[in-house]
Amino acid sequence: MSEAPPRLAGRPGLDPAEAARRLAEHGPNLLPGSTPKSLFGIVRGVLTEPMFLMLLVAGGLYLALGDRAEAAFLLSAVFVVIGITLMQERKTQRALESLRELSAPRALVLRGGEEIRVPGRDVVVGDLLVLHEGDRIAADALLLDGHLDVNESLLTGEAVPVTKLPGAEAGQLFASTVVTKGVGVAEAHAVAGFTAVGRIGQALSTTVEPVSGLQLASRRLIRQLATGGLLLATAYALLGWLWDGHGLLQSVLAGIALTMAILPEEIPVILTVFLALGAWRISRHKVLTRRIPAVETLGAISVLAVDKTGTLTQNRMQVAELDLVGDTFRDAGADELPEPFHELVEFAMLATPADPFDPMEKAIQQFGLGWLTDTEHVHAEWAPEFEYALSPDILAMTRVFRGDARDAHLLATKGAPEAVIDLCHLDAGQAAAILQRVEAMAERGLRVLGVARGEWQGAAWPRGQHDFDFRFLGLLGFVDPPRPEVPAAIAECRGAGVRVIMMTGDHPATARAIAREVGLSERAEVITGAELAMLDDAALGERLRHVDLCARLQPEQKLRLVQLLRADGEVVAMTGDGVNDAPALKAADVGIAMGERGTDVAREAAALVLLDDSFASIVSAIRQGRRIYDNITKATRFVFAVHMPIIALALVPTLLHWPVLLMPVHIVLLELLIDPACSVVYEADPAADDIMQRPPRVPSDSPFAAANLRYAVIQGLGFAGLLLLGYGLLLGQGLDAAQSRSAVFIALVAGLFLLTLANRDLSRPAFSRMPARNPWLPRMFGAVALMLAAVVGLPFLRGVMGLAVPGALALLATAGMLAATVVWLELLRRAAPGVARKATAR
Repeated sequence: MSEAPPRLAGRPGLDPAEAARRLAEHGPNLLPGSTPKSLFGIVRGVLTEPMFLMLLVAGGLYLALGDRAEAAFLLSAVFVVIGITLMQERKTQRALESLRELSAPRALVLRGGEEIRVPGRDVVVGDLLVLHEGDRIAADALLLDGHLDVNESLLTGEAVPVTKLPGAEAGQLFASTVVTKGVGVAEAHAVAGFTAVGRIGQALSTTVEPVSGLQLASRRLIRQLATGGLLLATAYALLGWLWDGHGLLQSVLAGIALTMAILPEEIPVILTVFLALGAWRISRHKVLTRRIPAVETLGAISVLAVDKTGTLTQNRMQVAELDLVGDTFRDAGADELPEPFHELVEFAMLATPADPFDPMEKAIQQFGLGWLTDTEHVHAEWAPEFEYALSPDILAMTRVFRGDARDAHLLATKGAPEAVIDLCHLDAGQAAAILQRVEAMAERGLRVLGVARGEWQGAAWPRGQHDFDFRFLGLLGFVDPPRPEVPAAIAECRGAGVRVIMMTGDHPATARAIAREVGLSERAEVITGAELAMLDDAALGERLRHVDLCARLQPEQKLRLVQLLRADGEVVAMTGDGVNDAPALKAADVGIAMGERGTDVAREAAALVLLDDSFASIVSAIRQGRRIYDNITKATRFVFAVHMPIIALALVPTLLHWPVLLMPVHIVLLELLIDPACSVVYEADPAADDIMQRPPRVPSDSPFAAANLRYAVIQGLGFAGLLLLGYGLLLGQGLDAAQSRSAVFIALVAGLFLLTLANRDLSRPAFSRMPARNPWLPRMFGAVALMLAAVVGLPFLRGVMGLAVPGALALLATAGMLAATVVWLELLRRAAPGVARKATAR
């Protein structure tokens, strides 16, 4: 039971200009600890990277050898690496900060006489907070009007809600606690670090992003490769020193070059940048990512469990039909409301708060005021003495008003028709007639409520609604039309192999009508909450494989359904908006909270927040999630493919007693190309045309799967073999080492661009897709051409690199190696269609 809602009239709140002045004077309402990563922290992270340490060691060794030019190049590369890292980190940081800004709790405040929703950070001392069930309180405040139950477990550890009433002590509210029941108005008196939660060091605005499964897998792989690479490089350096007679310093340099070639340090960069920027891109489709790992799960979703109201429909409820079980009124072109329907509307209004939050209750008040204003049936001045709230046992609510006589009370009840019929103690014939009308209305897509009136004489309140005597008045039919974009979005889900299940509290017939209208399912069977409660998990799991519509559900039943779907091997995304939806949202693989009508509790439990509550936005997020995962797979394949020729060209010439081909300076230059190719070019790659015609990927799939890496290694080794063959032939023709090295190095750098093209889509030849679809491809081509022109054309760089201006034979050899590479990449693509298909269609 709860008190009547607060009266907002006469409380204008702060003037907007005064609120802006206080915000500028005292700063934002942010708890301690929400500072972004500092410049020093970013630089320190770079300094501890293995690649950076190897650059320093190699630069120091070149200085010891007296080769100042190469030392200067390597050490200057340190600053280039720091600069690139800072740019990438800053881009990622901006994306994350914008997401945190969006995900910050919002507050409903009264300013200038109007209710407006502002970010929690903009709440100032003196603001009037309008609080509803599920809201997270934005500041320490004093309750002025209303009646609230508040969960203060964050401060006290006690899970039982605390009742709050207006008054100095009983009405004290604390920031970051949650309203679990009621509605009220409170005045903020402390914000930011001056709140109770701020004083004890709770910093809810600081979010530590959890590490994704892909990031964990990549770290394990990098550690394994780094360990193996160091052992191999150490053996290689000792071999060169003891067997070939090279000096110790030269041998160490060769070992460092090999280690740098082996270590794919781009992988952590790829995952960090792709997931952070992917979350930012998804936010542009009206879906906020609160937990970055959810981005990688989006592409694996196989079941999408959605509520009907507001997600599939517009959440704009209006009373469309009244039924007196014998007479019907439809609000479509009518001029006036016939007198027999006045009592039904009157008691529907009395059973509804005057300042409602629920869309159906708003529709009742709007309908009643529209038809009954200036009649004796509107009682705006009446305030209920008592209220029996909706409960899982009785899906109806009763409001009690004082009558004319002493100890006489008038009762107004509304709720599910079955519950109201039960409260009215109707005989079987009357109940059947009413339920037949309910079924007919529901079949037309209407949501139906029953309304009853009653009288009570006595001073003591009964324990429950069943102790009253009610008279059934009639039925209200509400319409909430589907969103126009939903049918196409559901069809897209079906094409993508994503099964859509409706989980709603509505009547089964209403659920069936809406499902039929939007094309959700061709199966008409519906399972209800009552039926669900009678089945054990095994029977329900089997039933769930053949049913797409679940109606008359309680929130805790949604949790059970999500758990059963996951136990059956499905990857489940679920939408929810209420406090009681939070457990199911948290249990789902991807919980999606409603941003417009959802509570703060639901938003905090969810991984994603739907800013416009539209089903089509969820489908857009799934498409983006698949694109992001595809691009991570492409970038991973490219990284492993491109490291193969670098390793081979650093290792094989020494073993064959050929002149050194790749030195640390060459590898550093190559890394400066590989990083942007991975983290910029592939991240911006558009989605494949068939991305929503594939089945969901298996959750155990990974970009580091054997098929993907095996294909990359074969691709890179073939390219390496062609380069080594060309180098050997040039040396055999008597060409000097500098000319031969130049031909191979130019072919290697240009080959990076070929590998970039080849790994974008394994189902087509490398040059079949127009590069213009990705704006970064022509830029990368320009960067490759510019770098080659610089290292070959500028004498200083040419000397540092040990290169020469290529002659006719060297240029001819370069062209031959590149042509052979194109042929090799195409032959491999055609020779291994199964591997290519598995690596591409995820």
